[in-house]
Amino acid sequence: MHELSIAEELGRQIERLACEHNAKRVGVVEVETGALKLVEQEALREAFSAVGEGTVFEDARLEIRDTPGRARCRACGCEYGIASPHELLCPECGLADAEITQGNDIVLASLEMDAAE
Repeated sequence: MHELSIAEELGRQIERLACEHNAKRVGVVEVETGALKLVEQEALREAFSAVGEGTVFEDARLEIRDTPGRARCRACGCEYGIASPHELLCPECGLADAEITQGNDIVLASLEMDAAE
């Protein structure tokens, strides 16, 4: 289950940012998950909840946005949607010489934090 390692890395980033901003609590965590990463959202929520126990983001609401996969053909420049990193066949020229341009990342997009007084 790679969702646990994703949640652990998110937790490290959240803790670091909360410390940098003297936050006493994190209320909302927004994450963008690329469709090509095949993240199971419910498994990520459960892992995030477990990782967050006893931390500054223990009661945080995790909001997950799925980013669709996209590629650009190196041969003809066509940009197109993809559902898998193995489906790189260009719909215009038929070549399989493409660069993935979207949907292959997991990004901590934003945090809502309550600053310490």
